Amino acid sequence: MEMDAEPSYFDPKDLSSREQYRRYRKRQSTSNTSPLIGQSVSKFSDARLLYEGNNIQRRPNTALLLEEIKQEVDNFDTEATWKRRASIDSHVASELKFGFDSIRQGASHSLKHIKQEDEIVVEGGDSTSRLFASLLDSALQELMPFSDLILRFEKTCRSVSESIRYGSTGRHRVVEDRFMQQKARLLLDEAASWSLLWYLFGKGNGSIKVKFIIAFQAPTTSHQEACQFVAMDLTAQLCLRIVLWLEGLASESLDLANKVRGSHVGSYFPSFGVWHRTQKFLKDRSDDPAIVHHMDFDAPTREIAQPILDDKKQDESLLEDIWTLLRAGRLEEACELCRSAGQPWRAASLCPFGGFDHFPSVEAIHKNGKTRTLQAIEMEMGVARQWRLWRWASYCTSEKIAEQDGGKYEMAVYAAQSSNLRRLLPICTDWESACWAMAKSWLDVQVDVELSHFQQGRLEGKQFGEDINGSSMQDNHSAKVGPDSWPHHVLDQQPRDLPALLQKLHSSEVVHEAVSRACKEQHRQIEMNLMLGDIEHLLELLWVLISPSEDDQSFLRPHGDPEMLRFGAHLVLVLRNLLDDDMKEAFKEKLTTVGDRILHMYAMYLFSKHQEELVGIYASQLTRHLCVDLFVEMMEQRLNSSVHVKYKLFLLGMEYLPFSSEDGSKACFEEIIERVLLRSRETKPNKYDGKLSDVAEQHRLQSLQKAMVIQWLCFTPPSTIHEFKIVNAKLLMRALLHSNTLFREFALISMWRVPKMPVGAHMLLSFLAEPLKQPKDTLLSFEEDVSENLHEFEDWREYYACDATYRNWLKFELENESVPPAELSSEEKERATAAAVETLDSSLALLLREGDPWMNAAYNSIYNQTENIFIELHATAMLCLPSGECMIPDATTCTTLASALYSSASEDDVVKRDLRVNIAISSSDNYCIEVALRCLAVDGDGLGIHESNDGGLLATVIAAGFKGELNRFQSGVSMEISRLDAWYVKEEDSLRSPANYIVKGLCRRCCLPEIILRCMQVSVSLAETGDLTNHHDTLIELVASSQYRILHLFSRHQLQEFLLFERECTLYTMEFEEELSVTDS
Repeated sequence: MEMDAEPSYFDPKDLSSREQYRRYRKRQSTSNTSPLIGQSVSKFSDARLLYEGNNIQRRPNTALLLEEIKQEVDNFDTEATWKRRASIDSHVASELKFGFDSIRQGASHSLKHIKQEDEIVVEGGDSTSRLFASLLDSALQELMPFSDLILRFEKTCRSVSESIRYGSTGRHRVVEDRFMQQKARLLLDEAASWSLLWYLFGKGNGSIKVKFIIAFQAPTTSHQEACQFVAMDLTAQLCLRIVLWLEGLASESLDLANKVRGSHVGSYFPSFGVWHRTQKFLKDRSDDPAIVHHMDFDAPTREIAQPILDDKKQDESLLEDIWTLLRAGRLEEACELCRSAGQPWRAASLCPFGGFDHFPSVEAIHKNGKTRTLQAIEMEMGVARQWRLWRWASYCTSEKIAEQDGGKYEMAVYAAQSSNLRRLLPICTDWESACWAMAKSWLDVQVDVELSHFQQGRLEGKQFGEDINGSSMQDNHSAKVGPDSWPHHVLDQQPRDLPALLQKLHSSEVVHEAVSRACKEQHRQIEMNLMLGDIEHLLELLWVLISPSEDDQSFLRPHGDPEMLRFGAHLVLVLRNLLDDDMKEAFKEKLTTVGDRILHMYAMYLFSKHQEELVGIYASQLTRHLCVDLFVEMMEQRLNSSVHVKYKLFLLGMEYLPFSSEDGSKACFEEIIERVLLRSRETKPNKYDGKLSDVAEQHRLQSLQKAMVIQWLCFTPPSTIHEFKIVNAKLLMRALLHSNTLFREFALISMWRVPKMPVGAHMLLSFLAEPLKQPKDTLLSFEEDVSENLHEFEDWREYYACDATYRNWLKFELENESVPPAELSSEEKERATAAAVETLDSSLALLLREGDPWMNAAYNSIYNQTENIFIELHATAMLCLPSGECMIPDATTCTTLASALYSSASEDDVVKRDLRVNIAISSSDNYCIEVALRCLAVDGDGLGIHESNDGGLLATVIAAGFKGELNRFQSGVSMEISRLDAWYVKEEDSLRSPANYIVKGLCRRCCLPEIILRCMQVSVSLAETGDLTNHHDTLIELVASSQYRILHLFSRHQLQEFLLFERECTLYTMEFEEELSVTDS
C-alpha cells in the first residue's frame, strides 16, 4: 500500500478530461491559504453545549450480533427523526471548538462545556487529542447522547484531515509533507470507521415508523412491503446500513470536491448530452457505416454503430458523473443531470414510475408520501411486476452494452440497477465501491425474493435466512429466464451471507487487485469486523495494531500510530456506553480486559506527551486496580515536577474519582494516596557507582523523596467537590499521620553531628506550615486521635528547631576553628556565642517541660492481658562505619548482627517473652538489611499503660544498633534507618495494628540523650570562652532526676561521653577562675 496515496474513493486533484466541459468553474486562488481554514480556534471555552433535536433514547441495533431488534419508543417525530443525521451534519462543523480547562477548576470550569465556532484550526496531534477528550467528557457527563458523539468524532476527523491536507502553506519539506498527507489520509479513514459505527449502532431502526406509515396507506405497495421487510429482517437491515454508509462516504467526498475545487460532478452546459457533432455530420450527408444514421438514443444498438468520437467521449464523461452520483446515493441529482444534458430518456430509465424512489428505507417512504400512482399500477398489473420488468430491462441493457463493447460507466450504471455483479465489479477499483456494489446487489436480490414470496401469498411463516443460506433460493426460482425470475448465474453471483461478501472482497479473482490489497489496511479490517459484529476479534485486532513491539515493551511508545491508539481508546468507551447489557454479554470480558489495556496505554501516552489534564477522563473509566496503579505511577513520575504539574494531577484525581468508595468496586482518590504513601517508604532498587561513603550519603538523601510525597496531601481540593470540608480535613489528617511517621525515621538518621540540615524533615515542616494555619474545627471534630497527632507534630517541630539551632552553632564553630584565634574578629566570636546560647535555651526548654514530656509514649493499650498478643518491629537499615562509609552486608554479617541484638536483652527476657530476631539482606537493595524483631506483649510493654515511656524491650534491643554499641559486633558500626514500623499482631490473626509507642519510645531513647550530649558540647565551648553560666549543672541535675526518668535512656558509651564533657567544662571553669584570681591579685 502506498503510504502517501490519496483516499481511494475521492481524489480532488484529479483533473480528468471531462473538466473541459465544466461550467461556472471558480477561479483557483493563487494564495497558499487553505479555503478550509477560518478563524483561529479558541481552545478553552466556557460556553455550554447546545444540543438540537429531540433527545430520544434508542436501543442500538443488534443485527450484527444476531440478536433481535428491540422496539423503539412509542412517541416519535417522523420528520425530525429521519432528518436527524442531516441536521447534525449541517451544524457539527460549527460546534467543533470545545472548552477544556487545563486544570479543571470545578464544575463551572470543567470539560462539560462546548463552544460553537465557525471553523477549526488544528495545531498538531495535541489539539486533536484535546478535541476528542472534550467531546468524550461531554458525553460521559450526559450532555450529549453517545450516538451523537460518534457523529462528532467523524466530523472532527474530517475537519482535522482537511486542515492538514489542504491547509499547508508550502513551508514543509518533502518528507514532512508526505507525513502530513499520510496523517490526513489516516484521519479520513478513521472518519469512515466512525461513520460505519454510527450507521450500525447509533442509527435508529425505523421499524415502528414503517408500520405507522403503512397502516394509513392500505393497500400496501411493493415498496412499502420491501421497506417493512428490510426494517424487520436482520440481514437485510445490515445490508441497508452498509449501503447507506458507503453512499454517505462518497457523498462526503463530492462535497469536499466542491468545497476545495469550486466545481462539482454534474455541472455541465445545457444539452451537453446531445450529439451535436454527429448531428452536424448527418446534416452534411456524410456517409460512414460506422456512424449512426439516426439521432435517437437506441440508434447505436439498433444500427450497430456509434456517434462521432467526440460525442461518444462526452457521453462517457456524462455517464462517469452519473455513475459517481449513483455511487453517492444521489439518484435525484443524477436524473436532473440527465435532463439538463438533454437525455431525459436516461433519467426515466434510472428512476421509473415518475421519479418514485424505490430504495427500501424509511426516508424513501417519507419522501414518496402517498403512493396512489404505484398502488393503481400494482392493483392492475400485480404487485412488484413493474419493478421486476424495470430490473430485467436494466439487466438486459447492461449485458447488451457489454456485448457491444460499449461504455464501461453506462454498463456499470445499469448493472447496479439489476444486481449484475459480473458487469458491475470491473468498474469498482477501490474497496468502498466494490463493497457498495456487493452489498447493494445483495440487498436488491433479497428484496426481489421477498416480493416474489409476497406476490405468491407465502409471506407468513417464511424464514428469509434459508434463502440467503442457499438452501431454498435456487428452488424458489424456475429455470426459465424472464422478468419473473432472475437467471441462476446472476443469483450465484450474490454472497450467501456477510462473511462470504467480505471474502469476495479479499479475492483478486473476483474484484480488482487494489480492492483485495485494501482489505489489509488497518481501518478496512476494523470496518469488516464491525460489519460482522465480531467485537471480540475487533478488540484483539486493535490491541495488535497498537501494542508495543517485541523489542520495546514500554507503554509509553506504542508500536502503532498514535492516531490509531486514540481511535482504539475512544472506540472502547463508545462501545461500553452505547451498547446494551444484553448485547455486551457475549464479549463483556474481552471488552473489559482488552479495553482496559487500550485505555491504559492511551492514558500513559497522553501522560508521556505532558497532557496530564486529559488523562483523568480515560483513567476514570478503568477498572479499580488499573486506575489506582495508573495514578500511582503518574504521581511517582511527576514527584519532582513543578507544583503546577503536580496540582494538575491532584485535581484530576479529585474531580474524576470519588474521594472514598464505600463498596470498593471503583477506584477512589483515598486509595491512590494510601498507595503512593506506602510505596514512597519502600526501599527502591539503586545502583551505586561511587565510593562507599557516597552510598551512605545517597541513602540519607532518599529522605527528601519521601518528604516530597506529603505535598500531594497539602493541596487544597476544589471547593465544588462533595463534602469539601470533610475531604480537606481527611487530607490534612493523613498528612499529619504520615509526617509523624517520617519525622521519627528522619530523627534516627540525623544523629550525626554535622552542620548539614536534615532536608527531609524541614521540607515536611514547610509543606504543612500553611495548611495548619487554617481553622482546625473540622479537623479536631473528625477523628479522636487528631489531637494526639497534632501534639506529636508540635513536638517534632520543636525538636527540629532545636536541631537547627545546634547545627547553626556547629557551622559557626567549625568556621571559627578554621581561622587562627588571633585573626578572629569580635563579631565572629559573638555570633558563635549567641548561637550557642540560643541552642542551650531552646534545648533546655524542650528537656525541662513539666507534665508534658517530649514525645510522650505512655500509651494505654487497647488489648487486655487475657489476649495472646505479640509486638513486632520491622526496620530497613544500612550498616555504617564510624567514618561514614557503608558496610556491605553478607550472610555472616547478618548472623553476627542477629546474635549481637540477642545479647542486648537479658536471657530472662529472651526466654519469657519469646524474643525472635531475624536479619536478612534486602531483596531490593544489596547495601541494606531487613531487621525483624518479635516478642510477646506483657503488662507495661504492649498491654496496659506503658509507664516507662522508652519503647519497651524491642526499642531497647534496636537502640543499641542505632547507637553503634552492640556487643559481640564490630565496634562503632551503627544502623542507618530508612524505614521503621511497629505492630501489634495476634497469633491466630493476620491483621495488624500500629504500635506507635515502640517507635516513639525508641525516638526518646535515641534523641533525648543526643540532645543532652549536644548541649554539653555547647557548654564546653562556652566554658572555653569564659562563660561561667552553669548550664552543665542543670543538665547533670536533669539526667540524675527521677522526675524526668532520662538516665535509663543513656547507653554506657553515652554516659561516658557525658562525663567527659562534664570534666572538660569543669576544667575550663577552674582554669578561668584561676586566671581571674591571678588577675585580681
